[in-house]
Amino acid sequence: MTGTKPIEDRSKLTQSRAFRAKAIADAGGIEQAIDAGTLARRVDITLSEAIVLGLLRQGVANFLCVLGHGATEVAEVLRIYQEAGLVKAYALRSEIEASHAATALRWVTGEKAAVVTSIGPGALHALAASLAPASDGIGVWYLFGDETTEDEGPNMQQAPSHEQHGFLRICSAMGRAYTLHTPLAVSTALRRGLNTVDHPHRAGPFFLLMPMNTQASLIEGFNLDELPVGAPPPLGDAADNGAYAEAIEALSHARKVVIKVGGGARNAGPEIERLLETADAVAVTSPLVSGVLPYNHPRNMTVGGSKGSISGNHAMENADLLIAVGSRFVCQSDCSRTGYPNVRHVININTDPETATHYGKTTAMVGDAAATVRRLVDTLLDRGDNRGATPSEWLRECADQRRAWDEFKEKRYLTPKLDDPMWGKEVLTQPATIKTAADWARDNDVVTFFDAGDAQANGFQIVEDDVLGRTFTETGASYMGFAVSALLSTAVAGKPFYGLAITGDGSFTMSPQILIDGVEHGASGCILLLDNRRMAAIAGLQIDQYGAAYAANDSVAVDYVAWAQAVSGVHALRIDDTVESLLGALKSARSHQGLSLIHVPVYFGPDELGGMGVFGRWNVGNWGEQTQDLRHEIGL
Repeated sequence: MTGTKPIEDRSKLTQSRAFRAKAIADAGGIEQAIDAGTLARRVDITLSEAIVLGLLRQGVANFLCVLGHGATEVAEVLRIYQEAGLVKAYALRSEIEASHAATALRWVTGEKAAVVTSIGPGALHALAASLAPASDGIGVWYLFGDETTEDEGPNMQQAPSHEQHGFLRICSAMGRAYTLHTPLAVSTALRRGLNTVDHPHRAGPFFLLMPMNTQASLIEGFNLDELPVGAPPPLGDAADNGAYAEAIEALSHARKVVIKVGGGARNAGPEIERLLETADAVAVTSPLVSGVLPYNHPRNMTVGGSKGSISGNHAMENADLLIAVGSRFVCQSDCSRTGYPNVRHVININTDPETATHYGKTTAMVGDAAATVRRLVDTLLDRGDNRGATPSEWLRECADQRRAWDEFKEKRYLTPKLDDPMWGKEVLTQPATIKTAADWARDNDVVTFFDAGDAQANGFQIVEDDVLGRTFTETGASYMGFAVSALLSTAVAGKPFYGLAITGDGSFTMSPQILIDGVEHGASGCILLLDNRRMAAIAGLQIDQYGAAYAANDSVAVDYVAWAQAVSGVHALRIDDTVESLLGALKSARSHQGLSLIHVPVYFGPDELGGMGVFGRWNVGNWGEQTQDLRHEIGL
């Protein structure tokens, strides 16, 4: 049975909640408290407490909150459970920031968090930011206030239409969602959420919509055993329906093999290395998996695509067989489906059948990346096929291009400053700045986040990660403000770490609340703000396509150091436009116990030494028709 508690019973409800929270905390968990007899298996609880208990049972103890009238009941439960030491709620100033921080926390540490918002604009802000975990395969819980179920009239901030479940339809376009119209459906809702955020191969956001009137509904005699636990099991290797023999036959005829390493291959580094040797292949990596192969691996041609590298794009352009491992083929990663013009067959390893059959002429192998690659390599070796035992012409050809890429980069590092008329002086280039910061971060075991725009594109071309997890480049959604907001995760993480957010002036001004929230909650990191007073990535694209930039810059000078200094606790630094000064500022930031900001004026202009260049195609603007024609000519 369900019902709403009368107001005079609220004090008793608060006491019973506090009693349960203490019992769970003292016992060390829900199951332990039940086994000890200090927590009854069947309890009278409100829907909101059932949600919190259900998430706690799944290991969700961090709640990133921008509260409002649509979430007051859940907030009250969190208050009581936090007093017992079971959860931690973080009051923030932006739902977008909350979403990015929860995404970064899961991505870097594996720890789960829930984003809690009110109804209406707040929920829509968080929904917009959920594009990042949806695109990058990161599991995040979202708890949104929702319109009441009795339809007494339009609720303030609900979707303004005379239809049921407006927010459910909106959220379902981004991921899986559930409206708790009926309180006793909470177990089903929590199971669907668990299956989504803990999916072993393609996790994503889950939106739990909480009608304002059902949150406080009493569920009498609720059985705590109904709260679900246990993530879905992972897939094994791809089934042998003839695919392995077909893949080996294709490899036997290939002379130039390229392996595209996508986000789904995060945990397959050793297996990829074995396949590279056995198949005499070279690798092209996604920015999402920088470090899955050490940068200096002789078969690593680094990134490829519309913003790739000389070596990565050479491998893509000239390969005759593609082995795709865990790749979604985002337009920039495969030059809008024109990145492999000479490939005649594709071996596609993926857990998603739709993605595994993306290209024509494909041997689709649906299974876990590591397990499937391992079995493919073992099958090759069992047949005595180990073509990579001696260096081939293909490897020598690609190695030459890799040396050319390294020389191309070094040339830019040797010219760290250029004259910029806007600044009226010589300032550091982005390549020199990012190279200095990225090397410093690697040497000091600092986790680096890249924001969208030029900082991101130059960044994934420059970083030289030796292991996975040094840099996080949110290329799925390229969400401006992700990197600076991600620094909040340093305060939430159970095992703290130091973060470096490399951002542009455009991205920073979209999420400056990190200055306040970072200090409030104890973030440990540095914002490296590359200021060229424009959206340089878009301006550069416009110049390349049309010969002129438009509506991508402004004339407003901003003193970002003074802005940061206005927030008590932020360590703000200027540099004198030298690499040495930048290194000194990074060291000073690292010694500060808290949040720092370093302002770096950077070059924008026509000098090719000021950026990392573009080596691929892209179906945007006036490049579209030619790119599309080539795609249909290739027919892959």
